[in-house]
Amino acid sequence: MTEKISAKILLAEDDNDMRRFLVRALQTAGFAVKSFDNGLAAYDQLRVEPFELLLTDIVMPEMDGIELARRATELDPEIKVMFITGFAAVALNPDNQAPRQAKILSKPFHLRDLVNEVQRLLAA
Repeated sequence: MTEKISAKILLAEDDNDMRRFLVRALQTAGFAVKSFDNGLAAYDQLRVEPFELLLTDIVMPEMDGIELARRATELDPEIKVMFITGFAAVALNPDNQAPRQAKILSKPFHLRDLVNEVQRLLAA
């Protein structure tokens, strides 16, 4: 019997349709999700409320996902980070200072894969 992990997830994704799909999938899986369409708004939320996981696109207006992840881990070294991106090579570039323990999920992906990866990351 696997224990259901209910965690608070902060989602930053500038594509409205993608964001809606992700929120619905994660909520259906039992997670509490707050979502934003840019990194700056997501960062402002991180400053006032703790989250277990930051799920962020990399390419976004105002603040990209890598900068958001870097600042998020400065605020809370315990926060887990997962990038969702069509540009995995960007996230993997060591020069960008993305958090080393961050997970990367490349688009396109199946929603079930996303939920499984999120559950695995949070259980780790």
